[in-house]
Amino acid sequence: MATATRAFPRVLAALGIGLGACVRNGTQPAATVGERAAERERMVAQQIEARGVSDERVLAAMRAVPRHLFVPAELRARAYEDGPLPIGLGQTISQPYIVAVMTEVLALGPESRVLEIGSGSGYQAAVLAEITPHVFTIEIVPALGERAARTLVELGYGAVRCRIGDGYFGWPEEAPFDAIVVTAAPGFVPPKLVEQLAEKGRMCLPVGAGPWDQELLLITKEAGRPVERNLGGVRFVPMTGAAQQPGARR
Repeated sequence: MATATRAFPRVLAALGIGLGACVRNGTQPAATVGERAAERERMVAQQIEARGVSDERVLAAMRAVPRHLFVPAELRARAYEDGPLPIGLGQTISQPYIVAVMTEVLALGPESRVLEIGSGSGYQAAVLAEITPHVFTIEIVPALGERAARTLVELGYGAVRCRIGDGYFGWPEEAPFDAIVVTAAPGFVPPKLVEQLAEKGRMCLPVGAGPWDQELLLITKEAGRPVERNLGGVRFVPMTGAAQQPGARR
């Protein structure tokens, strides 16, 4: 599951996230741009803005991306509900609010290079791609990664670079990244991801040994070292692969 256990409006205000115009990089088919737009407007107004997310780039991205096309057909009627939804193979598409929060705290600009760990449905990558064309995403489950890549291409987000692999190791040949977002919870901050974060870069990820003790962290790299800020409690699916192996911190 990927959902917030409480809202973060005070934290967002304290971070001083700047406002700006959305830079659209997607080229969605015309038929999808207006499809269920009224539901997305309500989602943004009631679930996201009302809880303190204010960056106009992020709000515009959340209004633009057709969330219902990233969930299984049988769940599309519920796509704009205030919560996560299953996408198969034990994974979920995150709650819209938490997608917006994690995107906002990255403080992206149109030239930002951003790495996503855990492609899932491809929805978070599409939201990122509405702000910057330099999006890289990794998925450890081949069937999910392949489906996400197809969906992104079909919806006009073909500039997103997709890879099947263990996100614990990041994407070293494309590093450094201005921002990294992790959509599954390791028990600790993966050191390889810290290494691949640019100086002054930001990484947002859930960390916790189990679903009931996870905290959402914002990490800023300062003088080559990670500085952590706790944004509050969340619940995500666990990070699998090397993160769960003995000695994974190395």
